[in-house]
Amino acid sequence: MGRFLPFPSQAARPYPCANLKVAAPPFPAYIPVMDTLNDTRPGTSFEDILSDFELIEDWEDRYRYVIELGRKLEPLPEDARTQANKVQGCVSQVWLATHVDRSGARPRLTFIGDSDAHIVRGLIAILFALYSGKTADEIITIDAPKRLGQLHLQEHLTPQRSNGLMAMVKRIRSDAETSLALPTRH
Repeated sequence: MGRFLPFPSQAARPYPCANLKVAAPPFPAYIPVMDTLNDTRPGTSFEDILSDFELIEDWEDRYRYVIELGRKLEPLPEDARTQANKVQGCVSQVWLATHVDRSGARPRLTFIGDSDAHIVRGLIAILFALYSGKTADEIITIDAPKRLGQLHLQEHLTPQRSNGLMAMVKRIRSDAETSLALPTRH
């Protein structure tokens, strides 16, 4: 008796639809937007993020976009994961390191940061787009709740995430105020 084959081999029974063309599934709306965030782009501004958010209608896709923004963050060096850089008031672990450039007339701040939660890394990226590279005076004048409100994040984040986001804003503003209090070196 011959060998038992649970499925007939291709030679024994050719697949009747072998020549049919199958359409590729459509990409979700956020995929073309994310493709614009490649490494040749000079940095994502808050206005870019706001424009991208307006193109993405589904909140699940917006969450994926926020997570993708977080993946684009510059890695935080291990030696920057200190208690001093840890943001208090966040449920997730969040580290924020501030660099103050005093070479100009007013201190200019840039940031690097990280979190153990993907969505929070994305929120950090959004805050960096809003604040990083600006002078301390500019940072202090930014109405974060109003600007972030344009993204409608508050309605879609848990209360703990919203509180953590505001704790990060408070920390950035505090670092800006501290940089203004220190004497400028020339």
